Amino acid sequence: MNNGRAAKVMVWWRAFRYHFIPPSIFPATLGGVISWAVDHTFYPWYFFLVLIGVIINHMGLNMTDDYFDYKYSVDHLKPGEKNPYTGGSGTLSSGLIAPANMFKAFTVCYLVTVSIGGYLTLIRGMPILAFGLFGLFCSVFYTAPPISFSHHGLGELGLLINFGTTIGLGSYFVQAQKLTYEAFLATLPLGIMLFSMIVINEIPDFEDDRRAGKLTLVARYGRKTGLKLYILSWIFTYSIILFGVATGIISPITLIAFFSLPLVYRSIKILRTRYNDPIQMAPANLDMIKAHSVTSLLLIAAYSIQGLLGGGDVLQLIFILLLLTIFYAPVAAMLIRVSRKHAG
Repeated sequence: MNNGRAAKVMVWWRAFRYHFIPPSIFPATLGGVISWAVDHTFYPWYFFLVLIGVIINHMGLNMTDDYFDYKYSVDHLKPGEKNPYTGGSGTLSSGLIAPANMFKAFTVCYLVTVSIGGYLTLIRGMPILAFGLFGLFCSVFYTAPPISFSHHGLGELGLLINFGTTIGLGSYFVQAQKLTYEAFLATLPLGIMLFSMIVINEIPDFEDDRRAGKLTLVARYGRKTGLKLYILSWIFTYSIILFGVATGIISPITLIAFFSLPLVYRSIKILRTRYNDPIQMAPANLDMIKAHSVTSLLLIAAYSIQGLLGGGDVLQLIFILLLLTIFYAPVAAMLIRVSRKHAG
């Protein structure tokens, strides 16, 4: 691959914003692992298709967000340093990608997603269509008119539902052919954590969003409210896990997810004193990404352990974890690199 082509690939990789894709990967994986561990039912091919589908759909969402934010002057190319964990990819405002090309790219993403969803619906049942249509609807109209959820303080709720129970239950149903309270409660924290991530990422964009009329929850109610929502959402995340374990609905092993608490505490500590400074609060955004990953991976690990203790097929688990490793590796590498940079 020559240098010019490699540079073009990297520009599109930047446009995909793959570091924000794990919120799709984790619930899809957790749903599959729960079916494997609890119901002893797992189909590798269907699991692979679910992962590919949610990843491509999320890339489409990221580019759709970029495209319409650029079109309606939410994202601007500004001199100086910016918070690297918020805002769009900058590929449109910097002229690296033509808007028409990005429109074609996210359209292709959605067509591929629809094709995969249609196939799984025919093979595994109509509920897949409902999950898929809801997820696609939330992705397209998060910023796209005439609905533009994110402009009216509703985008955060839509993503909470979509990137927790919708993907998680959809993945679980593809495998187990049923829906359970356990799958619902076990995947719900992932959606709440994404709500946390969206809220903390909206804080540095407060001025730009208000100027463009994009009334997110933070733009509508202020940075202090964003701080409170961030703290509350993490309280709900851990409370759901505690409730699930206390009622016997989810595996008690999921309590290992509380090992992410130090990252959450540190992000809140930074945010409480620096929420008015987009640059200075960047470490809090990074800790949020880490906390989301650690909590999600620990929930997946919990059900992996439960499945092994219950005599689950080891080769099937290896397949699940191998795919998770492959798709998550680029993000893990980024987090390690950035953490070393901050430590240095």
